[in-house]
Amino acid sequence: MKILLAEYAMGIGLSGTLLLEGRAMLSTLADSFTRLGHEVTYLTAQSKLKCGNAVISDENTFEDMLEKVSKESDAGLVIGPDELLGNLTGIIERNTVNLGCSSGSVRLCADKLTCTNTLESNSIAVPKIMDMGSKGKYVIKPRFGCASEGVRLKPAENMDEQADEYIATEYVEGEHLSVSLICGQKSLPLSLNRQLIDIKEENGETIFDYKGNQVPYRADFENEVFITAKKTVETLGCNGYVGIDIVYGNKPYVIDVNPRPTTAIFGLVRTLGCEIGELLLMNMFGELPESVELTGECSFTKDDIEDII
Repeated sequence: MKILLAEYAMGIGLSGTLLLEGRAMLSTLADSFTRLGHEVTYLTAQSKLKCGNAVISDENTFEDMLEKVSKESDAGLVIGPDELLGNLTGIIERNTVNLGCSSGSVRLCADKLTCTNTLESNSIAVPKIMDMGSKGKYVIKPRFGCASEGVRLKPAENMDEQADEYIATEYVEGEHLSVSLICGQKSLPLSLNRQLIDIKEENGETIFDYKGNQVPYRADFENEVFITAKKTVETLGCNGYVGIDIVYGNKPYVIDVNPRPTTAIFGLVRTLGCEIGELLLMNMFGELPESVELTGECSFTKDDIEDII
């Protein structure tokens, strides 16, 4: 099959951490599909991967090239910022088989306010949405955003964010985790992961900075978390590879839903007993297995990724 892979940071030529993580995800997927014997094409502004055929794009041509190459492909998958991913996914949907979430599901997940309210109305535990004028300390995060970018804990009286651009939630104490799963025809949890979060104080605020993952993370409550993850993706109509951020306190609380591959995939494929590309294709064209086997453990930081890819 001809598989198109596109990741926004690589496709428009960003630099720094976003490019590093984007390249890691794209390279992981390209390697897997190539090992399976498929013809991989990917968009890039400059950086080249070990596997696949590069199509040059930049900030001005990324969407046009995505449109063009998707028409020539049997299936495609695009990764991008939450606020842009819905439109980018729509291009894939128009022209070929989309291996990821639908554009509608992407837009629902990307809007943290709507997503949180939807999950809560379906009896899934989430941090309570707080009024910006409430007293106390609350987690402030962009209504649209990815990773831990812009997430901080601060006193309500110091809030100066625009209510239509940010949301405030109660702070749930517990372990910072994520779940990687494939979903669509059914929900198949792949791994429970421990997120490596650097928590520091700056100017009276507590800043949360994502550093990496431990994949998998063995815990007695794994099945409980998997049940919550399955209900979450079914409620939101997700498809393909999805990453769900969870804080486990007295129970699993869903913090964020990423309707796309996440950085945890870098560690997942190093412990997974089958090809991630095969699972993505089976989800669309075949039948997923009942479970997967993980061997060993992979702990990594973003610095580790830079040394390896």
